Amino acid sequence: MDRITLSWALVYAGFGLVCALKGTHLFPYGGVLGPRASGWAVTAVGTLAALTCTAVSRYGLRPALRTLLWTVCGLSGLAAFSLLMDVITLMFGQGVDSWASAANHALAAVGTLLSAGTARSARPCLPRAAAPAASAAPRPHQLAAWAGTVAFLPYAAMKQIWAFGGTFAGISGAQMSVISERNGASGIWLTLESWGLDPTMLLAALGVFLLWGLVRPWGQVFPRWTPFLRGRRVPRWLPLAPSLIGAATLAPYGVLGVGYAVLATVDVVTMRSGDFPTPQDALLVTWIGMAAFAIYGCALMVGARSYWLRTRTISRGIDSA
Repeated sequence: MDRITLSWALVYAGFGLVCALKGTHLFPYGGVLGPRASGWAVTAVGTLAALTCTAVSRYGLRPALRTLLWTVCGLSGLAAFSLLMDVITLMFGQGVDSWASAANHALAAVGTLLSAGTARSARPCLPRAAAPAASAAPRPHQLAAWAGTVAFLPYAAMKQIWAFGGTFAGISGAQMSVISERNGASGIWLTLESWGLDPTMLLAALGVFLLWGLVRPWGQVFPRWTPFLRGRRVPRWLPLAPSLIGAATLAPYGVLGVGYAVLATVDVVTMRSGDFPTPQDALLVTWIGMAAFAIYGCALMVGARSYWLRTRTISRGIDSA
């Protein structure tokens, strides 16, 4: 495992070095890091990972090296932020804002998984028992799923009002379509809107389906109507991978957005009107969207942890997963 992670580290460090020398901006959010600085930051993370993996290969996974691997895992996770947004735009035929930035998100996400896997690889390998029976999550975790579902109702209603041509927050459906087209929406996106189906609302519905699959027994076994897979166990990575990506993106994005909305509500910061007629309209839409993302993202985090614990394999009374 450490050799695979070392290979990724060398690729990631080289990618950062090329971007630094070319002055490519990898973290455009807020402009905290300039083009060259962002490339050097990626190079530093890749170099740290490479040195750590080399030391692991030579000296074994000592406590200090395990700590460094978890540090690389955390830094890579931060660098992978907004990977979900890239995936969504590509799903609907839109181009990403920056291919270099999107590549950085993807590479960082791979590094997050590899670093975590390497940090856990020294655990004793004991014979595994059969996977536990499908089970429902505890009641508090299901209540979190309900909260994540209900949080999306105002968001879905707002989006559908626009998709049906109605007016909300001073913006009509026709105006919203013009704004979407001006912002580079793809033909698929605009076609769905013309049919009265908002793409983000459809994604929200898929997100709610994923959330309930994490907390209900049917999320652990393929249903009867699936050919060749009927009754088989769902691989753990299948729901956990999108759950972790979604939680890592939506939870911090939504929480920070809610914080900004609170500051704007009490007039500590100024809310720009943007495409809306007034700042109050923009603030209303911000509250609806950010609250949905924050609550759903946190619920997804709770559901993913519950799914992980309920589906892990037990051997001789010791967790070997």
